[in-house]
Amino acid sequence: MLEIFVIGYCLYFLFSVYTSFMQIGFVKNAKNLQAIILDQDKYIEAANYSIEKEKMAILASFYSFILFIFWLSFGLSFLDSVTSFQQGWLKAIVFIDLFIIINWILGLPFELHSTFKLDKKYGFSNMTPSLYIKDTIKTGVLFLIFGSLVIAAISWIISTFDAWWIWGFVFIFAVIILINMLYPVIRDKMFDKFESLKDKELETKIENLLDEVGFKSSGVFSVDASKRDNRLNAYFGGLGSTKRVVLFDTLVEKLSHNELLAVLGHELGHFKNGDILKNIGIMGVVMFIFFAIFGNLNDEMFLGLNLNNEPYAIIVLFLIFSPILSFFLMPLISLISRHNEYAADEFGSNMQSKEDLVSALLKLANENKSFPLSHPIYIFFYYSHPPLVERFKELDYDVHANLDDALKDSVFK
Repeated sequence: MLEIFVIGYCLYFLFSVYTSFMQIGFVKNAKNLQAIILDQDKYIEAANYSIEKEKMAILASFYSFILFIFWLSFGLSFLDSVTSFQQGWLKAIVFIDLFIIINWILGLPFELHSTFKLDKKYGFSNMTPSLYIKDTIKTGVLFLIFGSLVIAAISWIISTFDAWWIWGFVFIFAVIILINMLYPVIRDKMFDKFESLKDKELETKIENLLDEVGFKSSGVFSVDASKRDNRLNAYFGGLGSTKRVVLFDTLVEKLSHNELLAVLGHELGHFKNGDILKNIGIMGVVMFIFFAIFGNLNDEMFLGLNLNNEPYAIIVLFLIFSPILSFFLMPLISLISRHNEYAADEFGSNMQSKEDLVSALLKLANENKSFPLSHPIYIFFYYSHPPLVERFKELDYDVHANLDDALKDSVFK
């Protein structure tokens, strides 16, 4: 069985590198075409950013493959030998924590390059070394406390139940739901500064929009995202009583009231169409499949790695090999997601107007330097949202029209 997993990882590695090479070649050619959706300067800049990201992705893929060989050949067995504890749950905590920390340290150069060089070069990152260190410490503390508790609980479940993978799935699924409920509260208390909107007219308009579709939330907040990044974004965070509307301060600054309402109308389309529950259901099915696979590994799998068939080994194999399964399931999940995005666009344009949604998407694309064209294979594997060109076609917008005429009636059929 180990051979099957190794072959799967090799295919995953080759496919990821191949799609990145295809994307680089495609964007290089498209870069020389007439600019669409973006201003000419930002069109070129977005193309360059896309190419540089994919080049780094290729390097990261090769690096990850080397780490994969390292862990399977002797890394895991060495880590096993230096974490000799009698209690299974304690062994699992120390082993898994060390595995994750070592991987994080080894991957740190790529993270630092992305944050402090690439994103700063293209005007995205506002991250300072001190803020980065603070964020890292806070994230590390949360991981060591709550992550270790989850590892201990899973270890106990594996040791206690014969069909542990069923109960393990139920537990982890419940933890993920809890994390989604607490996410905006945690962000508010530890990372970001959430404030009520200073623009009370906008706040009233948003609350009226929420009431119109029956979306109950704990409030509308602006978050100081610009201290880390200049990208524009908004999201509905939390579940149940913790639900809230969160607008990046960059979004509030760049978009008009009608454009903001169109963006929120799109997000409310996901709520009204039941996409949130659908996504939770899909996530549950995928997780159940993962647990079923890793809950029924044979002893030969562990012997081939010089590990014992114990909780720590099961968990680490889950961490190593689950990205493979995710990668090959992603095209189907992305296909469903793209369908939902079209429906949400239609809902958002009906809540406001096509003109307002198009205008908002144009600003988002230009500010976020989102290159509008991608290779079909790349879209197939990675795009959870439809390409901008396709979204604009569905909104009856002529992508070849001059951007200065974006809101004129002549660009609409």
